Amino acid sequence: MRNFALILFLLLSSQTSYAVLQIDITQQAEGALPIAIVPFAWESPTTPVTERLDEVIKADLHRSGYFQPIAKKDFLALPTKGAHIQCKDWRIIGAENVVVGSVRAIGAIFEVNYELFDAIRCKSIEAQQFRVNASQLRRLAHQISDKIYQALTGQQGAFTTRIAYIVAKQIGEETRDFELQVADSDGYNPKTIYKSKESIISVSWSPDGRFLAYASFEHGPSTVYIQEVATGKRERLLKTKDQVSSPAWSPDGSKLAVVISRKGKRDIYIVDYQSRLTKRLTRTSSANFNTEPVWSPGGKHIVYTAHSGGRPQLYRIEVAGGRSKRLTFEGKYNTRGAFSPDGKLLAMVHNSGEGYHIAVLELESGAFSVLTQTTLDEAPTFAPNGSMILFATRDRKRGVLAAVSADGRVSQRFELKGGGDAREPAWGPFLIP
Repeated sequence: MRNFALILFLLLSSQTSYAVLQIDITQQAEGALPIAIVPFAWESPTTPVTERLDEVIKADLHRSGYFQPIAKKDFLALPTKGAHIQCKDWRIIGAENVVVGSVRAIGAIFEVNYELFDAIRCKSIEAQQFRVNASQLRRLAHQISDKIYQALTGQQGAFTTRIAYIVAKQIGEETRDFELQVADSDGYNPKTIYKSKESIISVSWSPDGRFLAYASFEHGPSTVYIQEVATGKRERLLKTKDQVSSPAWSPDGSKLAVVISRKGKRDIYIVDYQSRLTKRLTRTSSANFNTEPVWSPGGKHIVYTAHSGGRPQLYRIEVAGGRSKRLTFEGKYNTRGAFSPDGKLLAMVHNSGEGYHIAVLELESGAFSVLTQTTLDEAPTFAPNGSMILFATRDRKRGVLAAVSADGRVSQRFELKGGGDAREPAWGPFLIP
């Protein structure tokens, strides 16, 4: 048992040491909810390696921007069960809620008990027990974070989801390597699933989280590939000499919207995933072009960028066909639309003459808000619960990822460790348990 605990300790601590993306909170919501995450007890004579569980939970809730974890040094007690909590001890230090728990090793299985306690009303909110193996402990911590987030905000947590992004590394003076990576939502467990000497752009998750679609320049003109995340198996979407780019999955996963360049004209096409039959959706002249399609959550519409006279704007068209409708009128430049999961907001890259920012449009009211102060933002993508928008930007002459809440109150920066530029992020869907 002692050797097993040591192995587990090394496993968990090494994930912290070699994380590729380190998240720094650059702005937190006013009035963030004070919460105490008590170190989980290790009910065994071995080393308390599972203290990492509560640290993961604490980090998750803190980076959401809506919780302010209280420092352990301020705790007056270290209970492991709700029944042991003296509410006045926690009200004195300002904690409105307390998280307690314990872990017990049963052979190669870990029994984890967790409880969320309301210190103001002095009552338990929820308590649950889990049994997992060592490799599942970190994911379980994210699941517990999701439960806490939902219980206290009423919104589903997204800590167990994954993100995909491109890392571009300079190799010599003229050569660059491009890596398509997938990581947990907090930047841990990064995996390179494809590597190329040529650019990779426009990453898109399938609705079930099994596949990634992206545009690759490995054959010269761009073409779209579909790759299974778990196995690495990849296939070309369309075997054509035409340039194909900007893939976007339909909400049911049966189709993709892409941009195809034919005879000097770039338009939006719909591709059936099974049959690979294509249908042209937009028609433009060679002087103008359409690109960057994205499906509405209901699957009825596609929003795309129409470039006309150097002033790109976002338009909407029904998937069944018909006339396009212009959606954006603020500023001279609005591109790369991204729907919130409920379809109420449309994020975009916006420029009104003072740099490229992430902005959102409320589709029903027409209200328009600029969310970021950075000036070279690109590629916005919503978290599957709609709480945050992940995007790429520049910081100290490097490409980095950043995130801003949909209301603009919370912002974060993902620092890429190990060199290289991060770009083209895509936030994955909720995964089926």
